[in-house]
Amino acid sequence: MSDQLWTAVDAYLTSELAPADEALAAAEQDSARAGLPPIAVAANQGKFLHLLARIQGARRVLEIGTLGGYSAIWLARALPEDGRLISLEFSPEHAEVATRNLARAGLDKITQVRVGAALDLLPVLAAEQPEPFDLVFIDADKVNNAPYVEWALKLTRPGSLIVVDNVVRGGQVADPDSEDPSVLGTRAVVRLVAEDPRLEATALQTVGTKGYDGFLLARVRD
Repeated sequence: MSDQLWTAVDAYLTSELAPADEALAAAEQDSARAGLPPIAVAANQGKFLHLLARIQGARRVLEIGTLGGYSAIWLARALPEDGRLISLEFSPEHAEVATRNLARAGLDKITQVRVGAALDLLPVLAAEQPEPFDLVFIDADKVNNAPYVEWALKLTRPGSLIVVDNVVRGGQVADPDSEDPSVLGTRAVVRLVAEDPRLEATALQTVGTKGYDGFLLARVRD
């Protein structure tokens, strides 16, 4: 009953506040046809990321975990004409779908999908000495959440935002005896963020079409 209610509320809120357009709908359809797992952010969550980037005044966004490019479309649409979004994706097949979806949305000039393991790509990116990223969205393998945040700290500036998705794990994150690698990785990133003096953060639980989960939001201190 709860799942049905969550889905109904999400459908209502999405229809009123985050309705799909042609590019977003096509990105979802192409991802499904390509056999990508249905784990992209929900539409209202995508709109939330978009608004975070807008509120932040972001010019440069780093995304770890592209999937089919759905969240990248939301984030890139928040950027100015001279903005830049770099997204890291492990799967070449997923990256191909995402690149096509971003191009269809007219965002290919300000976005780039890099293919490979993120922990291999991040040192390469850092060696390029890019301008600091204003927002980092982490939505990849949960085992490496803590290392991803450590790299995000190297690639951001005071005032930048770091968002880590899927940190509640259906409530499992509260279980100190869990042996699930994704739960252990999530607990590690929560502990890292809690103890790192460079960050101030909170985390929220969410329910909806994606089930019971949540996200962590951290800000790099001035």
